[in-house]
Parts: sequence; structure tokens; C-alpha cells
Amino acid sequence: MQTLEDLLVGSRFFQGLQPELLQLIAGCGSNMQFEAGAYLFHEGDPSDRFYLVRHGKVALEIWSPNRGPVTISTVGEGDLIGWSWLVPPHHTRSDARALEPTRVTSFDGACIRAKCESDPQFGYELLKRIAQVIGRRLQDMQLQLLDVYGTYRGAGNRADTAAVPARFRG
Repeated sequence: MQTLEDLLVGSRFFQGLQPELLQLIAGCGSNMQFEAGAYLFHEGDPSDRFYLVRHGKVALEIWSPNRGPVTISTVGEGDLIGWSWLVPPHHTRSDARALEPTRVTSFDGACIRAKCESDPQFGYELLKRIAQVIGRRLQDMQLQLLDVYGTYRGAGNRADTAAVPARFRG
């Protein structure tokens, strides 16, 4: 039977993390399952956990008054979900909905924050990894905004394709 540390060491997010730091984080984790359609969390909820997807897919969604739920990113095996537990006021910024039966390792945010405070090396290493996740989510959001609004609208409300970075032009 695999231990929680065994599951973590094989994940992309924790790859290369020193064994003693893996032990610290594993001490705050537990395994959970979600059926297809179940929500891991809702936008605006208190954020006290984050999740490592071990199997399945999860849609990260925001609510648009004109469109209803809009998927900003779909994550799967090896991906981390949730960073709001780290940043006050600790409220989630989106919904997370399982698209299929999904298994995750859930981490207690307060437990992790306390370990980050007591072990700055651990805190710095974890923060570097979570900053990469936040960066990817921001990039996903940029691409979603381009999709929602279609053509970029510059000054004067006219299409200004020269202002759109080349990597986003069709």
C-alpha cells in the first residue's frame, strides 16, 4: 500500500522536493474523492484547503452575468487546485467542479501555513511552486478573456489588432 508521501513524490508539483519537506506537507494531507458534477469549492467560500489532482479532471469556473459559468481552466492529474488559502482574506476566487470521478489529495491550509512560518526553507520552496500555478491560472484567464470578448478593442472602441501580442493573433 502506498503512503501519502509515495503519492506526492510521484506528482509533477512536488517533483524534486527534498524528502524532509515532503514529510512536512504529507502530514497535512488526506485523500478525497469527488463524483462527476460535484464541487470541490465555490467562489467566495472560505479557503482552507488546496488539492493535488491524482486522477480525473476538474473545471475551474467563474460566474459571468451574461454567460453563466465560464470555464477558465481545466486541470487534471498532477495539477494543483487552490491557492487562496495562502493569501488573505482566504476566500476562493472560482468554483472547482469535478468533470468526471476525481481523486485528490487535500491539504489543510492552516496546517501548511503554520509549517511555512516555522520552516522558512519549506515556505519559500512551496511559494515558488504555487507562484508558478498562479502564473498559469492568470495566463489561462487572459486567454479566456480574449475568447469572451473576441477581438481586442483598443482606444476608441475600434479593433486594434496591432495592439494584440503576436502569440494571440489568429
